[in-house]
Amino acid sequence: MPDTAAIEIRPPETLREFYGLMARTREVRARMVEQYLAGADIAPDDIRSLRNAGASLEATPRSKTDDGYEIVLDGERRITVDLTYEISEIVKDLVLLERGEDALYEHLATLYPGFTSQVDKGVAALAPHAFRALVTDRDGTVNNYCGRYLTSIQSVYNAVFLTRFARACVPHAVMLTSAPLRDGGLVDIATMPRGAFVYAGSKGREYLDQGGTYGSYPIDPAQQQMITRLNTALGELLARPGHEKFGLIGSGLQKKFGQTTIARQDITHSVPEDESRTFLHEVEDLVAALDPREQHFRIEDTGLDIEIILTVGDRGGGLKDFDKGDAVVFLDEALDLGLAEGPALVCGDTSSDVPMVAACAAKNAGSHAVFATVKQDVRDRVSRTTSRSLFVDTPDVLVVILHELSKQGGNG
Repeated sequence: MPDTAAIEIRPPETLREFYGLMARTREVRARMVEQYLAGADIAPDDIRSLRNAGASLEATPRSKTDDGYEIVLDGERRITVDLTYEISEIVKDLVLLERGEDALYEHLATLYPGFTSQVDKGVAALAPHAFRALVTDRDGTVNNYCGRYLTSIQSVYNAVFLTRFARACVPHAVMLTSAPLRDGGLVDIATMPRGAFVYAGSKGREYLDQGGTYGSYPIDPAQQQMITRLNTALGELLARPGHEKFGLIGSGLQKKFGQTTIARQDITHSVPEDESRTFLHEVEDLVAALDPREQHFRIEDTGLDIEIILTVGDRGGGLKDFDKGDAVVFLDEALDLGLAEGPALVCGDTSSDVPMVAACAAKNAGSHAVFATVKQDVRDRVSRTTSRSLFVDTPDVLVVILHELSKQGGNG
């Protein structure tokens, strides 16, 4: 029987080809999710496509040190990339699609020590409660981390489990992330059906509601003009010889609403450190030329990404960064979430997600927090913010807890 799958076995040679391959798996996975949720048979060609995508990635040449795979970055220059996320998520999807949910649970139990006990504990803690809304971060919380945002395509199992929870257990489900919403953002890597979640990008400054309507946080026209000028200048900077790679590695260039991120390094340190630091200084000089009195922007360097953040006024008349707590207040009002009418279930994994917990608890003291982290400082901060907290080690544990809760029904 000829292979009529949309994706053939063809190892990507360049970073652009790799991005293209993963974008095609999004199309295939989105179809699979619709079929799976409807209880329909999964198209055999789509399963073959996903299997061929995994085979293509595994056939990519290994690096000389065997610590990753080699792909052409710019011209003849090759970099080592970690494909653990992309390959392992395809494996999980194929286990689900070919062997079923019990087999997937068994597979996950082999990956994570204490998987079953953590799931059981989480279900027992949350099952007695009815929630008005799910407010969750994405990466590191309900989606496993990936070295590149645009290839962190949402897996079939992940989309199915989250959609089932959203439909069965809460009137409103919000995915709130610092990544951009569109044009290389959240909606471009998601595979859930339209309407399952509200997608809120750029730290919640912009959103697509469950009907697909776009909305955004009000920004002063002068500040909007400043960030437009910033993005234009960054595009020109990336067009210079030797600079294109900074738009391709790691986070790449993310033009968010009210904030812009540009990578200067990735987790495998594919760019020499002196080049990376020189690029950082060039970006700093660019921002200083645009905003010499530092009235509009603040720069934060993570070592991998350069975050250029548009400041907002605080209640005391000063300036502050827009955080995810501000986003919760904004989204509650804009979308009529009714967070004061019932407790929210808030999920995160880093300190930047804690303001969501505080904002939801201020709306309703019965709100709960579940964080996917082993970092004790983050756990301590969450515990200081609310006594109704639960901690798990990995996103997959949290997603399975939500899936198990969906089987028990809910107040949706």
